[in-house]
Amino acid sequence: MTQGRPLLNRRLAEFGTTIFAEMSALAVRTGSINLGQGFPDTDGPEEVREAAVRALRAGHGNQYPPGSGVPELRSAITEHQHRRYGLAYDPDTEVLVTAGATEAVAAALLALLEPGDEVVALEPYYDSYAACIAMAGGTRVPVTLHPHDGAYRLDLDELRAAVTPRTRLILLNTPHNPTGTVLSRDELAAVAELACERDLLVVTDEVYEHLVFEGEHIPLASFPGMRERTVTVSSAGKTFSFTGWKIGWITASPELVTAVRSAKQFLTYVSGGPLQYAVAEALRLPDSYFDELRADLRAKRDLLSGGLTEAGFEVYRPAGTYFVTTDIRPLGERDGLAFCRALPERCGVVAVPNAVFYDHRDQGAPFVRFAFCKRTEVLTEAVGRLRSLAVR
Repeated sequence: MTQGRPLLNRRLAEFGTTIFAEMSALAVRTGSINLGQGFPDTDGPEEVREAAVRALRAGHGNQYPPGSGVPELRSAITEHQHRRYGLAYDPDTEVLVTAGATEAVAAALLALLEPGDEVVALEPYYDSYAACIAMAGGTRVPVTLHPHDGAYRLDLDELRAAVTPRTRLILLNTPHNPTGTVLSRDELAAVAELACERDLLVVTDEVYEHLVFEGEHIPLASFPGMRERTVTVSSAGKTFSFTGWKIGWITASPELVTAVRSAKQFLTYVSGGPLQYAVAEALRLPDSYFDELRADLRAKRDLLSGGLTEAGFEVYRPAGTYFVTTDIRPLGERDGLAFCRALPERCGVVAVPNAVFYDHRDQGAPFVRFAFCKRTEVLTEAVGRLRSLAVR
């Protein structure tokens, strides 16, 4: 019946159940504190949740919304981009609302790649990137971020060397998950220069744009020559703590939006109609909301980073996102996957091994990621449990 072929498309054969599903299930099974998967343990602003309720009751978005997203949200997105970054976009032709940032990235890659095209991506990378490149028939070319002086750094010479005549696109993520790196103005200028010089497209995942603790977030599209070749991706989940709503978006030139929409319309077509109205209100929250969110997460970063240091990890304090990467070798460990599978039994905490985010698994083997987007009392309890590692 299967003609002797495996059931799973060979492009996806290397991808099994995601590490997040495995580790979250392990947390439930062992009753451990889940610092693996990056979702908050509290909801976002009450006024945003109430906006969704109002939309539901008023019948706004309960039927199919427009394919590009409801006008209210598209307008709010363009207002946000202009207010924050001075980027002007047309809400009717240069915005596309998606089912979260994951779909935005998938649709962009499916639309813009032909089989055999090379995609340069920063390694370690969010796990969906590799799968999406594979589904599009592309070839991923990793450029590894290396730890140095307490942080991860991009080697611009390595990036330039990774580009070949077959390169179609650079897939960028800043602030960067899982390392917490925030690319500097000089680094982004070098990426922009390379993209223009080699006539490359760029898809840039900026979902952590409001979670920057050191440095600043600068959209790549704001650099000379980049607006017409950049697909900028963001979403509401990380900024407003409603990760289950899955409302994301892209901003790009009309030509790029048209291309991405051609793929996206055959994935979900549309989603989250009433929630789109609520996210439109969320994007218009006062600056104080974003400032308080950042301050709260900075304090939680420092709490968890300090506890991990006391427990014996080498800690790479993140400049952005809500993840902290650690090196387990000071604990006498080298295999991050084995360490994470054993950690719940050892001290009742779940983390994620960074090796799964690498093509070069050996490069990521000793690194483990913890999420700090949890209540302070949960992080305090986790730090207390992790401290037991230091005395063994």
